[in-house]
Amino acid sequence: MNYKNFASLLFTVFVLAACHKDKPKTREVKFTSTTYQTLGSYDAMGKPNYLSAPDTISPNLISFLDSILVEGVDLRTTHPELLSSSAIADIKITQTSDVYITFVSTSGGYTNSFGFYTYPSTQPPATAADIKTITDIFPNSGRYTTLHRGDKVKIGRFDPGTSIGFVLMQKGWDTTIHNLNTDVVHFCSNDVLNPEVDPSLKKHAVLINYPAENKVLIGFEDLDRTNPYCDNDFNDLVVYATITP
Repeated sequence: MNYKNFASLLFTVFVLAACHKDKPKTREVKFTSTTYQTLGSYDAMGKPNYLSAPDTISPNLISFLDSILVEGVDLRTTHPELLSSSAIADIKITQTSDVYITFVSTSGGYTNSFGFYTYPSTQPPATAADIKTITDIFPNSGRYTTLHRGDKVKIGRFDPGTSIGFVLMQKGWDTTIHNLNTDVVHFCSNDVLNPEVDPSLKKHAVLINYPAENKVLIGFEDLDRTNPYCDNDFNDLVVYATITP
């Protein structure tokens, strides 16, 4: 083989290798145009000073939850229907309503923070730039949290046509400065805002219906789902909403 043919073959091999280069599994999502606020003050452990009267979380609800979101067990193998559902955890307000969020449980390994954002129901967000404000609900709802089951926060009164989305901010509570850190990975109830490229891995919040008490629980996964250490158990934070009237 002469030099010219060898060079041509080498070039072809290089092009083919470049074409077959692995595509990225995840992408960085930055909320650079988002402002952050809180509902009030909180203590050095990240527990809100604006808690409402707590709910009573029944043992039956916890038993039910533990049977669905099993610690360390991949939800794709036990309840794949929860992940294949097109339903998202956002709340659509159809009449002027007060909305409360109740903390149920956490098993997250990070000091996660939990908040919400709003958007017009007819204009769901397409990118992080569409999220203008994130309001913190539970500054530390993960590891080392001092929240108790049933701790409850009124997040506001909302008008018809408003939708409320939720966001878990991984390591959003800084245990060194005892304050919030917003420059962290965000996992949102709107799948499109999450960092995974594969559509089947973008969901980070699942809805679990508990008709015995007329509740819909929301379970969050706090690790990038392309990470080999992600257990996909979706019990890193569990909350539910109460809407009145």
